Amino acid sequence: MKKLKFPTAQTILILIAVLVTILTWLVPAGEYDSLAYNAQSNSFTKISIGESVELPATQETLQKLDIKIPIEKFTNGDIYKPIGIPNTYREMEAQPQGLAALAQSPIKGIIAAADIIFLILIIGGLIGIMNLTGAFDAGIAWMAKTLKGREYILIIVVTTLIALGGTTFGLAEETMAFYPILIPVFLAAKYDAMVGLSCVFLGSGIGSMCSTINPFATIIASDAAGINWTTGLNNRIIMLLLCTTITIVYILRYAKRVKADPSKSIIYDQKEAIEQLFGLNTVDATIKFTNRLRLITLVFSLCFIVMIIGVSFLDWWFVEMTATFLVGAIIIGFIAGIKESDFVDVFAKGAADLLSVAFIVGIARGVTILMEDGLISDTVLYYASILTEDMHKGVFANVMLFIYGGLSFFMPSSSGMAVLTMPIFSPLADTVNIGREIIVDTYLYGMGLFYLINPTGLILAALAIVKIGFNKWLRFVIPLMLVLVITTMIFLTISVYTN
Repeated sequence: MKKLKFPTAQTILILIAVLVTILTWLVPAGEYDSLAYNAQSNSFTKISIGESVELPATQETLQKLDIKIPIEKFTNGDIYKPIGIPNTYREMEAQPQGLAALAQSPIKGIIAAADIIFLILIIGGLIGIMNLTGAFDAGIAWMAKTLKGREYILIIVVTTLIALGGTTFGLAEETMAFYPILIPVFLAAKYDAMVGLSCVFLGSGIGSMCSTINPFATIIASDAAGINWTTGLNNRIIMLLLCTTITIVYILRYAKRVKADPSKSIIYDQKEAIEQLFGLNTVDATIKFTNRLRLITLVFSLCFIVMIIGVSFLDWWFVEMTATFLVGAIIIGFIAGIKESDFVDVFAKGAADLLSVAFIVGIARGVTILMEDGLISDTVLYYASILTEDMHKGVFANVMLFIYGGLSFFMPSSSGMAVLTMPIFSPLADTVNIGREIIVDTYLYGMGLFYLINPTGLILAALAIVKIGFNKWLRFVIPLMLVLVITTMIFLTISVYTN
């Protein structure tokens, strides 16, 4: 009997889009009023049923709207997206999405995600140029020789560094650049691609889940909840250390097993194909790591360092990041002495190699657009808030954890989730006599845990780069996820009763 193949990432997302389209016919449409701050006119714009009203930007206005957020959070730019207004939910005329909307959603998603798509394509071009120079081959051979017998250090260092990026500035989409670079290094160390994938993806996921100073998650959520972002910081630091340690130990155990017996790999049947995909079977170990190749590698590394500095301190986003990698590719081309025509051809081929990944990101964004156009996101949020009424505080905190996990399927954006849900959910903490920082924690942990398997997030795009099926990823990550869920629930419960 012929073995059934698991659907591709693109097919999974299209099926999810079909499901969401059906939900827009079944779930009642509804909407919260929203409030946006206009810096130019120093005023608020309240949007209700498509109509906008200008209001003075004062604390009194916020109090009348039952929004317990200091006015300074808006005027100094901490909250820069429209927020939901509590107690304003109303059912709306149904907006069921039909076949035309379903067919258009991937296109709309690709257009909406153009910034990250171009980042991925330019990174693909840069990697193509790096492969042409031979710097990767020389670097991999050098690293394999240097780390021989101590390859486990690579797992600890990569996971820890990426987790630090996640907890400080929300390193997530940017990690798409790391897979084509780091996977060959892990393969050369006699691990499988799952080890490299997990170090990068789980490092980013755990770091973001336990965000400490991440402005796109912890800070914006705390601001929208009306509390200082340092409230509850100690608990999040403890969770970061705890969850990162658990994750590293889990990866190390799997890696040790695979290194001792490659047939124990979850993706053993893809071993040769993946090695061929990343050029491991063609790596020329005789290439010397010359000064020119060292300089090329330095420029390549500086691209990432400059990107991190720009995002962390210079308010950079996708345009600036993409330009950094493009300039880096051009500089490397000059250093390597690549002909202009060859540069253009190789760069285009490198970008084409990641085109399918870029499409996955766009299709996933299209699913979110379907939910927004169908007006069902706020309905899910409203009924989730009702669900927690009259709960004991220990149960409440853990139910909120799972609510946020479920909501992240509909709203995978951390900053979008924060501004939409915090004004609605954070007052619920007052009713059960717990600190609002607990709501921020449930938001972080719930989104972070589900992120590890969320098909509308980045996992399908990451898997597409490595050519690993979603079913194999689930087989690898579910045991770890269960441990992390139990750990988080215990920690949350303790936090509720000790704070």
